[in-house]
Order: sequence, then structure tokens, then C-alpha cells
Amino acid sequence: MTEAAQTTIDQDEVARFSALAAEWWNPKGKFRPLHKFNPVRLTYIRDHVAAHFGRDPKSDKPLAGLRLLDIGCGGGLLSEPMARMGAEVLGADASQTNVEVASIHAAQSGVEVSYEAVTSEELAARGERFDVVLNMEVVEHVSDVDLFLNSCAEMVKPGGLMFVATINRTMKARALAIIGAEYVLRWLPRGTHQYEKLVRPEEIETPLNAAGMNVTDRTGVFYNPLQDQWNLSRDMDVNYMMLLERPKTV
Repeated sequence: MTEAAQTTIDQDEVARFSALAAEWWNPKGKFRPLHKFNPVRLTYIRDHVAAHFGRDPKSDKPLAGLRLLDIGCGGGLLSEPMARMGAEVLGADASQTNVEVASIHAAQSGVEVSYEAVTSEELAARGERFDVVLNMEVVEHVSDVDLFLNSCAEMVKPGGLMFVATINRTMKARALAIIGAEYVLRWLPRGTHQYEKLVRPEEIETPLNAAGMNVTDRTGVFYNPLQDQWNLSRDMDVNYMMLLERPKTV
């Protein structure tokens, strides 16, 4: 395969999420788990970005002046809150349908977000650079994990950050995140995740370390049914998030 032919797009995954696009902003619909997941990941992102760039996380616009990429943005569930916190946000997704849904919702909500149907490798090739790259619940849906991670890393400015969130490839994850969530509890449509496409932490870290990124934080995330909410955890066997930094140039 030539370099020009390489792509991170998995057409089956794009079609699957495009078919669900109208559900993105329904908190009781098919993306209900993401709506439930949003508070813990938003807080994690805000607090780490504020600490890194010397901001007050409790201020109205803690991300003001920062350029942020939400790659695989879907309907904009992360893009809009990031923009409300003051960031200049580009939401990118391989699905034109998702981008259209996200753009309409942002316009209706009065939130300024730029959306584009484009891949990470296309953005990197045209020289886009960001202070923060959000790579959240995407890596398990691409066709070429290393190409995707490398192109995302290329877009992180010196001194910038990348957040990665995904599901570990473990038997525990198969039981809880696939069989439990999709077949028993029916939180997600069947087929949302394929076990063989789940990604272990070292499969994130190795290519990103080679691309000049350093891991500065790792955390598991678990769902507490009694609280009906997601919380941070030391257990990374199922859902986990990772923070990486590109060192400043001397």
C-alpha cells in the first residue's frame, strides 16, 4: 500500500455512526452512555489543561486563547463544552452526517465551533497545529491505529497536550463493555465495539512515545450503578484515559 493510499477511515464504522447521527443530543437515546460519561471526562480535561497552562479551572473561560482539536467529534458532545470554556475548537469527523448534526446543534445553541468532515491524516498533512488534541473514544473505531495516533501527535504543538480515551482489550472489558453494555443492559447498539479492535494502553503509548509524546497521567474510569455516574479509578482494565504532552522546544 502506498503512503497516498493510507487512511484511518473504517467505512463500516463511519456508516454505523452516521446512521445514529440523529441520536447524538438525546440524553435518553442511543448515546445515553456518552452523556453519562461526559461530566467525568470534561472535568478531567478541564483540570489538566488548566494546570498545564496555568489557568483557573473554576473561571468562566479557563481555555481562552487555546486552539483545540476534537478528532472524531461525532455530534459535538465534547466540542461544544470546550468552546463554552473559551477554546477555539475544530471538531473533525469522518462522517459528513455527524458534522452536519453537530453544526446544526451548535448554531441552535449559540456556540461557536468550526466543524469539518476530514480525517486526522488530512489535517496533519495541511499543517494544522493545536494546543490541545482530544482523541476520545475514537481509536477503537479507526482502521489503522498507528497512522491515526501518529497523525494526531503531529498536530500537537510543542508544550501541547493530547488526551486519549478508549477501552482496554481484556476479558473484563469484553464482559462489561461489550456483552454487558450492548447485549445485556442494551446501553449501546449491538456491534458498537468489536473486541479485536479494542486497544491496550501500551498500544497507545508505544507509537506516541516514538512520535515524541510523553505520558504524564493515566486513569481508569468505571461506572457506579448506585450513583448512576462514572468516576475515576486506578483500574484500567475496561475504560481508561491517558494524558500525553509534547515537550517544549528549547
